[in-house]
Amino acid sequence: MKLGIGLLATLVFTLAGAPSHAQAQAPQAAWPTKPVKIVVGFAAGTPPDVFARIYGEYAAKKMGVPVVIDNKPGSAGNLAGDAVAKSSPDGYTVLYNVSTAFTINPYIYSKLPFDAGKDLVPVATTMRQGLVLIANPNLKAGSLTEVLDQARKQPDSMSHASYGAGSPSHLIMEWLKDETKTKMLHVPYRSTPLPELIGGQVDLVLEPVATAYPMISGGRVKALAYSGAQRHPAMPNVPTFAETVPNLSMMSWHGIWAPAATPPAIVDRLHAVLLAASQDPDVQRRIKELNSEPLGLSRAEIAELVRRDSEIYSQIVRSKNIRVD
Repeated sequence: MKLGIGLLATLVFTLAGAPSHAQAQAPQAAWPTKPVKIVVGFAAGTPPDVFARIYGEYAAKKMGVPVVIDNKPGSAGNLAGDAVAKSSPDGYTVLYNVSTAFTINPYIYSKLPFDAGKDLVPVATTMRQGLVLIANPNLKAGSLTEVLDQARKQPDSMSHASYGAGSPSHLIMEWLKDETKTKMLHVPYRSTPLPELIGGQVDLVLEPVATAYPMISGGRVKALAYSGAQRHPAMPNVPTFAETVPNLSMMSWHGIWAPAATPPAIVDRLHAVLLAASQDPDVQRRIKELNSEPLGLSRAEIAELVRRDSEIYSQIVRSKNIRVD
């Protein structure tokens, strides 16, 4: 999958026309009157950056001001979160980050310079995607049930790679092992473990569907299970984890947050614009082309989703005593 993206670290989306005089007189038109900056917790060209630009472009057209993308990668999204948490709460600086910055990072980092739950407030969600358990095509086990059977009969004979301790690809597999009373060898990587999976050095990887699907459809790996609550429409023959292990489901999602003291009226307007983006046919098409799903939730629903995911992940982190610093 190729993502068309520029090399610049920032990009300004400019509105074709200026707002009308009538719009300028509307009560909510006091904001925005200058460019809005979206701070992205990952580098240019990564999926969070790509989705941030899709939503930034839409927001610029609807709000009548440029929207600037400011990439601030590092520390699994923590650097960007800290920068926005300490920025002026005036609606002109917001955060685009992955959900794990709020549902995992507070539990695996012993010292963070900001409190994600208190210093930032949810504004909107943008997209979500599940993860697929993929295997080396030569692995004898051809289903999740067969993987678990082998893991029970021969503990630690099966290996699963991840994107590092505390990553979703690690924690969800630990959840699976706890629920099924199985033992598999965890092999953390600093970068992608996919070459080693294809080469047979590791047996399994829990991979986001956006990057897993091209390899699955090309026959380079085989898909065993999907982490969503329902089967993925592009992979109707791949069962969910929950079909084997009830209630085991987890999605990765992205969202936008603002400093906690941002005026409610500004948060509400920005939420309305971004929610409309998630419902826009062209935005939906672009997201689906990236093997992801548009996600437009209310602010209350976002808070509940953070609570639910945090409860699951924090229990795993505590039970395994996982720390990354």
